[in-house]
Amino acid sequence: MTLGIEVSELRLRFGEVNALDGLSFRLDGGKIYGLLGRNGSGKTTLLSVLAAFRRQTGGQVRIAGAEPFENAAVMRQICLIRESGDVYESDYVRTVLRTAGELRSTWDSEYAQRLAERFNLPPRKTVQSLSRGQKSALGIVLGLASRAPVTMFDESYLGMDAPSRYAFYDELLADYTAHPRTFILSTHLIEEVASLFEEVVIIDRGRLVAHEEADVLRARGVSVTGPVDVVDTFAAGLTVLGEQRLGGTKAVTVYGTLEPEQVRAAKMAGLELGPVSLQDLFVHLTSEAGNR
Repeated sequence: MTLGIEVSELRLRFGEVNALDGLSFRLDGGKIYGLLGRNGSGKTTLLSVLAAFRRQTGGQVRIAGAEPFENAAVMRQICLIRESGDVYESDYVRTVLRTAGELRSTWDSEYAQRLAERFNLPPRKTVQSLSRGQKSALGIVLGLASRAPVTMFDESYLGMDAPSRYAFYDELLADYTAHPRTFILSTHLIEEVASLFEEVVIIDRGRLVAHEEADVLRARGVSVTGPVDVVDTFAAGLTVLGEQRLGGTKAVTVYGTLEPEQVRAAKMAGLELGPVSLQDLFVHLTSEAGNR
């Protein structure tokens, strides 16, 4: 089952702070979405509202066409895994997994057991006795084995070492292929996980910066490198997100798709055009210069 998500003019205030400020977008569902933003951008707040952990102060959220807050039928279809784990520290690992199975009709206990073994989770240990990496792994098991139609991970795998994180990415992609549903991953480890994203949502200061298919967004960034005066002439009138200079050579990051004639002109001028990584685009789009 896949559920679509609609967010319209979403607002949430904490005192004088607008954590979410008129945020609007639509996720059709049945895809892996990347949610990117700097610290304090509103990512965790947004996921909390989508999961009905918080109620917005303005605007609308619709999941499968219904408001999720205090809506048991919708909330049962959503699983949000935060770094804290949201489990009782005194519970044993096996108790946490058993309880999850009792609460979720979509829970796959066999899959949960296999994941627990893959991530070396000791069933007879309490949550509070686990290492940070093991606690993160427990969250991964809870999220994947939930098989919830909307499954969201909020930086919940940061405590894991690199091999364990890559094992998580492999498991997520394999299970998504076998059991299609909506995944939303909030992350700072953009380069590690970027290949999973089908669409990317970038927010900054509670506002939408970009929502594109991942490949389309990547194609919007072009690096232009060459002699300073030639680069400056070529980039005049284009949207320049950032620049670097070393001696007489300059490199600029241009946002926007270049027309064929612009590409030909750049090559005739001896300029070097190159791709821009999703992480570099994110950095530029959420910088002070990129937001002016």
